[in-house]
Amino acid sequence: MTKTDVSVREVGMRDGLQSISFIMPTTKKHEWAVREAAAGVREIEVASFVPPKLLPQMADGAEVVAQARKIAGLTVAALVPNLKGAERAVEAGAHKLNVVLSVSEGHNRANVRKTVQESLAEFARIVALVRALPAERRPIVCGGLATCFGCTIEGDVPEAQVLDTVERAIATGIDELVLADTVGYGNPAQVRRIFAAAQRIAGALPIAAHFHDTRGLGLANAVAALDTGIRRLDASLGGFGGCPYAPGASGNVDMEDLVFMLESMGMKTGVDLNRLLEVRRFIESVLPTDTFAGAVAVAGLPKNYRPAA
Repeated sequence: MTKTDVSVREVGMRDGLQSISFIMPTTKKHEWAVREAAAGVREIEVASFVPPKLLPQMADGAEVVAQARKIAGLTVAALVPNLKGAERAVEAGAHKLNVVLSVSEGHNRANVRKTVQESLAEFARIVALVRALPAERRPIVCGGLATCFGCTIEGDVPEAQVLDTVERAIATGIDELVLADTVGYGNPAQVRRIFAAAQRIAGALPIAAHFHDTRGLGLANAVAALDTGIRRLDASLGGFGGCPYAPGASGNVDMEDLVFMLESMGMKTGVDLNRLLEVRRFIESVLPTDTFAGAVAVAGLPKNYRPAA
């Protein structure tokens, strides 16, 4: 497998598909995963294990995970909102459990109907569930902290509060951490401060960045995170996704634009950009939506584009 400088992780199959009313057929979800993995993306969040009555778009999560596990070399991730969801994801065979809380109390209550402390207790229960499994069956437990850079409900989220939550989340025993700009409030200076401080707290624990492009700063924030040493970045094919508690918010950083930027900067992603653009065209043919974002897919690659050596 090609050595990479930056890991780009696809979240559109979960974050994007749950944001639109159209329910993509299970066979097409699998084809999406197969095609994007063949383009070089090595981690895909393929499903969310929430009650089907709340998100019918994710009702086939177990089947999608089982099919994705057949793709050689792919890390199959799933969002789990609680212990029950984690149990279902473990049973399905997910390689990684993405457990999420919001740093702002208002957003956390709106999103999962829990206080932050209650969500942290849920983190600990999920970690305990995983640690009790045989070693060969243990998925990675990734703790995601949403609204780290601002909140549509509470406005400012103090940086001290973010870093305190980072410390408390790590104390639950998680294997990885993600800091998210869920509603697109962050700016590069803020990103540098928070990620630098979070890494001092986390030590060797891996940290990833999850940005939304709501106000056009997604790629700038990604560069700011890179400046602090972050080498794991979430993105979404076609810029799909968005927070349901951020009305009018656009989606995640566009995967094609992110790969183009990184490769142009000389940072290897392991992703073949031309093949990735073909995957986007496949998704455009499947989804009856006009919510695609991204500049590279519209303008095309410049004649002087060269992937990182």
